Amino acid sequence: MGFAVALVTLLLDQASKLYTLFVYDLPVREPVELTPFLNLIVVWNRGISYGLFQQHTDLGRWILIVVSILASIGLGIWIRRTTARLLAASLGLIVGGAIGNVIDRLAYGAVFDFLQLHWGSWSWYVFNVADAAIVAGVVSLLYDSFVLEKRRVR
Repeated sequence: MGFAVALVTLLLDQASKLYTLFVYDLPVREPVELTPFLNLIVVWNRGISYGLFQQHTDLGRWILIVVSILASIGLGIWIRRTTARLLAASLGLIVGGAIGNVIDRLAYGAVFDFLQLHWGSWSWYVFNVADAAIVAGVVSLLYDSFVLEKRRVR
């Protein structure tokens, strides 16, 4: 189940990015207001979540790629070993999102983020489907670890 979730996450992430970049042509149309709190804009993130650890060299980009691939392999091994469905799905969300962002780094040199959450002039976060999947996976993983794991132990 975890690998299926990873594959679906990866496909949704890449399809949304390819459509937004090349069919919808967001770089020409931006900003696009979807709701009073959600815009479409173009941000090339050379760091990790929330724009932390920005990398402006090829070495930095390759370090992020290798770390993401190694983390995905480790989480993939965890998926193979678990029998808990939520845990497998949570790990699949993280793996699919990480691989989606690795593909961006390989193809464009940075991760394409395009969904901007904001309130008035205050911008909170610009993200993509992969980022949302990673966050959802981590939240679910925490829920599994702190709530469901205690129930399984009994």
